[in-house]
Amino acid sequence: MAPTHSSSADNSSPSGLRPDRFDRAGRDQLIDVNDLQAALPGVRDLRRWAHEALAVAPGESAVDIGSGTGSEVFTFADAAGPTGDAVGVEPDPNLLAASERRAAQLDSSARFVTGDAYGLPFGADTFDAALCERVFQHLTAPARAAGEIARVLKPGGRVVVMDSDWGTALVHPGDRRVVHEVIETLISNTTNPFSGRRLPGLLTQAGLVIDDIGSHALVQDSTVGAGALVARISAMAVARAAITEAQRQQLLEELEAGARSGDIHLSVTMFAVLAHKPR
Repeated sequence: MAPTHSSSADNSSPSGLRPDRFDRAGRDQLIDVNDLQAALPGVRDLRRWAHEALAVAPGESAVDIGSGTGSEVFTFADAAGPTGDAVGVEPDPNLLAASERRAAQLDSSARFVTGDAYGLPFGADTFDAALCERVFQHLTAPARAAGEIARVLKPGGRVVVMDSDWGTALVHPGDRRVVHEVIETLISNTTNPFSGRRLPGLLTQAGLVIDDIGSHALVQDSTVGAGALVARISAMAVARAAITEAQRQQLLEELEAGARSGDIHLSVTMFAVLAHKPR
């Protein structure tokens, strides 16, 4: 089963798909969230579990949907070997170009194609394994994406889908009402904020069979950008008149004091679901 414990953060770059109903400020805010999430030891632990659960063998085919900079596709390519196939699907042309450059530098057989979770550019029954990480939270039609995953999997093929559930976000210290409004602001500016808890149902409705469900509390390191993230989201809360500027400043001061004393906690839970397509 996927690990269920907490861990702290360092730096990283975003991966997956951008939201489709954000203004520029909202996109920047969520990209910051992804920046902080992507390098968390908890994310790395879930990725390691995902690869162990998918167990891509030599000669098999695997796809990473929302492949970002391509790191997981390279892992698939190593496992599948020269007779297999490892593909990353990514809509962002800059990330796609970066992945292709890295593949050339590594002399990897990994390949990358333009596409998104709503319309995977492959025929039915193509892949033995699939991975989709932190994509569903950005989708207005997640059931359609789950259906696409089921379509491209071979009978017996397996998939791991991982995503955060922003309803589990915790911020301490701070006035509970103010913290609640800040978290609600983040939730209201995320396309599919409760995606983590919905994954099993979506995959089941798409005709897949759930094999395992795990979770990981992703605890942000308060010294690495988390304070700036709360500052940005709380500014959005002020703009929507959910809190006052004075309340925002008080919250930030309490978080700064908590960071100095060690009495601080900023986290969200990510869920991972392993499923397979019936034969």
